[in-house]
Amino acid sequence: MPAKKKNAVPDRWTDYTAVGKRIPGTRFIAFKVPLKPSFRYHLTQSEAFGPFDLVHMLEKEGQELGLIIDLTFTTRYYKVEDLPNALYHLKIFTAGHEVPNDATILSFKKAVRHFLRENENNDKLIGVHCTHGLNRTGYLICRYLIDVDGMNPQKAINCKYAHLNVLYVFACF
Repeated sequence: MPAKKKNAVPDRWTDYTAVGKRIPGTRFIAFKVPLKPSFRYHLTQSEAFGPFDLVHMLEKEGQELGLIIDLTFTTRYYKVEDLPNALYHLKIFTAGHEVPNDATILSFKKAVRHFLRENENNDKLIGVHCTHGLNRTGYLICRYLIDVDGMNPQKAINCKYAHLNVLYVFACF
């Protein structure tokens, strides 16, 4: 298999919605990985989606992003410097195509709990993404809702945004 070009858009990335809706009753919002400006040369204007596009899309809906949890297993898509200064960012390297391990799950839960404690007096969102905003993202959000918030697993899956790969998430419990 040939090596990936430095600014090659991830496989199937354009097939997925850029940003999901806020999960009702939570601070979570899921999205596909925003790409740094150098990727725009490989995309049409309507396909382009970068860190500032993400922030502007949420602002249009009256939402404010406070934390991004990046679950991709690479640093090639964007740098922390590509994000607005007021936004916190946490990188949790999480391999794709496998169930996240216990250390990853614990890191995710700790980060969310810490952010919620520090931001209990506002309504800032926790944005979570992997490459497509589906499997790793959906799994870890559902695990948090089930393990920490005590939500019924089927309800956690049902409340996820419309383009979640539900079969993958459900199979992992």
